[in-house]
Amino acid sequence: MTEQSKDVPTVAQRSTEADWVSHLADEVITEAEGRRLGKPVVVASGLSPSGPIHLGNLREVMIPHLVADELRRRDVGCVHILSWDDYDRFRKVPVGADPSWSQHIGKPLTSVPAPAGSPYPNWAEHFKAPMVEALARLGVEYQGISQTEQYTSGAYREQILLAMRERERIDAVLGRYRTKAKPGAAARKQGSIGELEAAAAEAAAEGSGAASEDDGGTTRGYFPYKPYCSACERDLTTVTAYDDITTALAYTCACGHAETVRLAEHHRGKLVWKVDWPMRWAYEGVLFEPSGVDHQSPGSSFVIGGKLVEEVFGGQQPIGPMYAFVGISGMAKMSSSKGGVPTPTDALQIMEEPLLRWLYVRRKPQQSFTIAFDQEIQRLYDEWDALERRVADGTASAADANSHDRAVRTAARELPRTPRPLPYRTLASVADITTGNQEQTLRILSDLDPDHPLGSLDELRPRLDRAQTWVDTQLPADQRTRLREQPDTQMLSSLSDPERRSLDLLLAGLDAHWSLDGLSSLVYAVPKLQAGLAADAKPTPELKAAQRSFFARVYWLLIGRDTGPRLPTLLLAAGPSQVRKLLSS
Repeated sequence: MTEQSKDVPTVAQRSTEADWVSHLADEVITEAEGRRLGKPVVVASGLSPSGPIHLGNLREVMIPHLVADELRRRDVGCVHILSWDDYDRFRKVPVGADPSWSQHIGKPLTSVPAPAGSPYPNWAEHFKAPMVEALARLGVEYQGISQTEQYTSGAYREQILLAMRERERIDAVLGRYRTKAKPGAAARKQGSIGELEAAAAEAAAEGSGAASEDDGGTTRGYFPYKPYCSACERDLTTVTAYDDITTALAYTCACGHAETVRLAEHHRGKLVWKVDWPMRWAYEGVLFEPSGVDHQSPGSSFVIGGKLVEEVFGGQQPIGPMYAFVGISGMAKMSSSKGGVPTPTDALQIMEEPLLRWLYVRRKPQQSFTIAFDQEIQRLYDEWDALERRVADGTASAADANSHDRAVRTAARELPRTPRPLPYRTLASVADITTGNQEQTLRILSDLDPDHPLGSLDELRPRLDRAQTWVDTQLPADQRTRLREQPDTQMLSSLSDPERRSLDLLLAGLDAHWSLDGLSSLVYAVPKLQAGLAADAKPTPELKAAQRSFFARVYWLLIGRDTGPRLPTLLLAAGPSQVRKLLSS
């Protein structure tokens, strides 16, 4: 157990008042009792590795994870399944990817080659791998299910045959919500391959059918199964006939291929999304699964799925909240996410695992929030450190204490934490000033608290490394700090007597105040002393103006700008000899 977590009460020892995770866990237990499950509760998430899996997608996993973790803390049997929708069609080439990959649009994600230079066997595995790593680092335990493996192994054979037998019932449910077909849809279906791809994408969520010549583009026969073409591997197919008895299914493809297969043996296709999702609810026995706010509309997959799971598949719709979107501030030049779509792996390069977990647990699912990649991350860390202090001294509210507890540990283990967590903004400033020089970094950070010097930079890891990465990848070049090598003699010679006197007062107090706290007191005291006041005099508007002027003068003489990192940190980084060199006339 790390130093910060000693004697911290567990969730079981505290009130769960205002804790949304506990409330959802209560609802799950009540629902499970009502359904008389007699088996572990199943909570579910689903992710499509069609491109970088971003931080908004992480909410799809974190909500069920936190609920499952609470159930495990209460010794309630629970399984968190994560369906990798890797049998979905490849819909578009992501921004930044090789445009030639457009030739694979319509293929299953696991049949699309990985981006050039990737060590992974296909597109899906390439984009799944970083998320798998991030979830392991975040302490998320789950049972992964590949939909490619499920469909191609025949695991869903009976469910597919059932859906085809019940296709009229399914079509009737969809018809309650289906919008009128757009004029020209039939004409588009007679067009080029590209136009057929567009039409196929529009229809993919609902199903396949043969176009009528006189119905403006609606389908004469509805089929909820979409085969992948055995010739071109794409789903630009239209089912033209199906026999319930023999399971003979005929289809044509935009590539010109046509064939008849026995669906009882055919494993190269899948149920359309609005049928696939409720089928899996029933197949897996899912009791809890959240969904995004886009599923609040009347004709959404979640709403329609609720009808189909009961009327067709004999199951029950999961309970679960709608969750709001996750925003991003900043994001300068992270390289692993093309097109400005930051992933959990990107976030974990600049912040520790407990902090990222905390962002998802401290807000209720229906509340949106923002993850900072810009300088706002420093304020965010200040909030986190303040929470750590309140938890340690027992002054945190029940809700805050619970969110902290869920951030730093799971039912199975405690997450790694920095043994000596110095302020992130201080570490970032030092990393910026030293350009990563380890020896200089150790010297400066040891000077922060001379009574408790550092034995090794390892005491500051992993936070120090995250701050260094933030400086290297997110801090704009025009905001980087570089100490002058030589004094600005022109400015020094132009100083007035009072301005020169302020620098002399600062230099005279360096040795006696050489620590972070000491220098903080000194730089604020100089304008007061110069005005004939005590060092602890309360600031007036005039004093504040004098302090701003004094700070700007020191910044300019040290780094050639009138603003910069906190002045005490900058002075420590420069060292007493360099400060004297740059500030003495």
